[in-house]
Amino acid sequence: MPPAVRPTYRSLPVLLALLLVLAGTGPAAAVDRPVVELSASQAGTGGSVTVSGSGWRPRALLTLLVCGQAEPKRGVTGGTNSCANADGRAVTTDAEGRFRRQLPVVEPPVPCPCVVHVATVTGAGAEADAALRVAGHAVEPLPADAAGGRLSLLADTRLRGSGGLLTWFGSPPSRTLVVTVGNVGTSPVRDPVFQVGTSHGVFAPEWQDQRWRGTIRPGGKARIELPVELAAGAHGDYTVSLKYGGKVLAEHPWGVGRPWGVTLFWALVLLVVPAALLRAALAVVDRVHPHRPGHAARPARRVRLPAVRKAPAPPWFAPESDRPEARRP
Repeated sequence: MPPAVRPTYRSLPVLLALLLVLAGTGPAAAVDRPVVELSASQAGTGGSVTVSGSGWRPRALLTLLVCGQAEPKRGVTGGTNSCANADGRAVTTDAEGRFRRQLPVVEPPVPCPCVVHVATVTGAGAEADAALRVAGHAVEPLPADAAGGRLSLLADTRLRGSGGLLTWFGSPPSRTLVVTVGNVGTSPVRDPVFQVGTSHGVFAPEWQDQRWRGTIRPGGKARIELPVELAAGAHGDYTVSLKYGGKVLAEHPWGVGRPWGVTLFWALVLLVVPAALLRAALAVVDRVHPHRPGHAARPARRVRLPAVRKAPAPPWFAPESDRPEARRP
C-alpha cells in the first residue's frame, strides 16, 4: 500500500469521532420536552406576561392558565380547579413547535406559589409549568405529599361498557375507564385521588376528582376502574383523560352515537299533535254549531214534465189489421 494512503485510513476513527460530536450538538440534541418561559417572574394583578415555549408538537392547540398551589417540579397539585380558568388563553404552535402569547395576570382561586400552566388540548397529552409570583396574592406552603409514591401507566387504557335503549333516547352516556398503573416510587400510595376529564372538540377537559380505595406498594401495580359519564343528549367525538399528581397519565377516544330516539320522538310529536288539535277543533265546532233537524237539507223536488200525447203512427207503420185497405170488404 503506498505510504501516502496510510494516513487517510488512520484518520478514519478521528473523523468518525468528530461526526458523533457534531451530531450530538445538532437537532438530535434539541430539547425533547416541552419548555415554557416567561418574560417576567413576577407581575401584579391587572398586568400581563409574555409566555413563550418550544419543544411542543407542531400545530398543537395549547391552553395557558395562571394556577395556584403549584410549582414546576410537582405540577398543579389541585388540578385545574386551582387555576383562573375564565382568564386563560389559547395558542397554536408553529411548524417548529414554538409559540409566543401574552397572558393577563390574575389571582387564582387558591393561594400561591403560582405557575403558568401550559397543556395541550387535543392529541397526545403534554404539559409544562413556569413559576410566576403574583404580587399581592396570598402565599401558603404546599401540602405535604402524603402518598410518597409516583404512579406510572403500565398498560393501554380502555373504556368498558356500551349504550342501551335509554341512551338511544337521550340518557347520559356512561362508561368505565380501566387502566393499569404501577408505583415507581419508594413509598406506598394509599387511596390515590385521580382526576378524570372529558373533552369535546377543541374544548379543555372538565376534571372531576375520583378517589380509588386501595394501596399500591412500591414496585407493585393495580388495576384502576373509574366511572365516566357525559351530559344527557351528548354525542360526537370525545376524549377521556386521566390525571394524577398534576400529570396526565392517559387519554382515550370515545365516540358517542347520536340519540336518534329523541329525533324520532319529536317527529312523532310533530305528526300526532297537529292531528289531535285538528280533531279537537272539529269536535268543538260540532258542539257549538250542531246540525238541527229543522234545518236539515230538504230533498230536491222532482220536476214533472207535461204529458206528451202519443201521435198516431203513420199508416205505413200500422199493423196490417189497422190499415184502411184491410178494412175494405
